[in-house]
Amino acid sequence: MPELLKAQRGEIWFVKVPSDPPGKNLRPVVIVSTDARNRHERATTVLAVPLSTTLRGNVPTHIRLQPGETGLKETCEAQGENIATIRKESLQRPKTPPRRLSETKLQQIARCIVRALGFVPEQIR
Repeated sequence: MPELLKAQRGEIWFVKVPSDPPGKNLRPVVIVSTDARNRHERATTVLAVPLSTTLRGNVPTHIRLQPGETGLKETCEAQGENIATIRKESLQRPKTPPRRLSETKLQQIARCIVRALGFVPEQIR
């Protein structure tokens, strides 16, 4: 199986995010799509939430992540409002094996995504 099909939910990868301005370097993203989609040979994309080292503080669609959780050098925030569809072929593996976020952090990120859609997570059944 080619490497591009091996991204797993919760892992940190690097990519040129389509919505970033021209000339911006690769940035870390956390894969949030299901592993069934991530592994499916005909699925050419994954869903990912970009990480940013520009810390905004109390933003309801952001979750703060520490270096020990991400394997990155700096504290960052997952930006739920910027969820993106990323082509698997554009994912680049980190220099060390991808770090995987905990299920608790993934659930927090999912709540941020739901808030970005204009819903209150606790009211969704």
